[in-house]
Amino acid sequence: MTNTVKSFLMIGQSNMAGRGHLHEVKPIVNERIVMLRNGRWQIMAEPINSDRSVAGIGLAASFADAWCGAYKEGQIGLIPCAEGGSEIDEWDVGKALYDHAISEAKFAMKSSQLTGILWHQGESDSMGGKHEIYYEKLNRIMNGFRKELKVPNMPIIIGGLGCFLGQSGFGKNCTEYMRINEKLKKFAFEQDYCYFVDAAGLTCNSDGIHINAVSQRKFGLRYFDAFYRKQHILEPFSNEDERIAVLESRTHTKNEKIFLLSTQLALGDISYKEFETRLSQIQE
Repeated sequence: MTNTVKSFLMIGQSNMAGRGHLHEVKPIVNERIVMLRNGRWQIMAEPINSDRSVAGIGLAASFADAWCGAYKEGQIGLIPCAEGGSEIDEWDVGKALYDHAISEAKFAMKSSQLTGILWHQGESDSMGGKHEIYYEKLNRIMNGFRKELKVPNMPIIIGGLGCFLGQSGFGKNCTEYMRINEKLKKFAFEQDYCYFVDAAGLTCNSDGIHINAVSQRKFGLRYFDAFYRKQHILEPFSNEDERIAVLESRTHTKNEKIFLLSTQLALGDISYKEFETRLSQIQE
């Protein structure tokens, strides 16, 4: 693994980690997308950010697949460090989540070029007036990352909170999410190399707080376009469904087919005899 790997640090809470239901979308398998796990770059498989047993589909996979479509060489590496339910105070400079993300990023930088930060957080701060000092905290945290990782001009992509919050389920108490969105947008608009991605039109699981799998795929495309175009994404794209269809219909390489087949065997979905038969067909 060389520095042809462009790595992205994934930080924030559960909607960055991903809680979309795995069975609701087709898997993204691309040998050019790798993730940091146990100190090694491994071919990406969802859930990428296994912070909980309920981890699922997040935005990073479609972000990474869109990256591969735009850049024809090299690999993209995902550094999962998001923590479900975390408040912004838990990401403050010197706190455990911040230190862990710094450590993982520095480790990844030994074998990759750190290319961006993907941030999605705020649901846990959408109540009790916490929005009032959210901007100052976010500013300290992001400046801390850029300074400690020595990447002053590294792009930071910041996603807005969904408009489904404050209505039902676990999201019912997030009544001040619009105030948090104002702070997120203000920060992105005022800082250099920082881009805001609107969550307009995205929908949630039945729990009322977690972005569902299909919407996470769309969100990832918006995050990528913000990174690639170096501009804020303030409304949905009209072709998001079509782009997802193209993403899901890509013909897999031989290595990717073997990876998928090996996964089926490991999960007990096929027998070893069937594995051998299908493997020989792939290798012909």
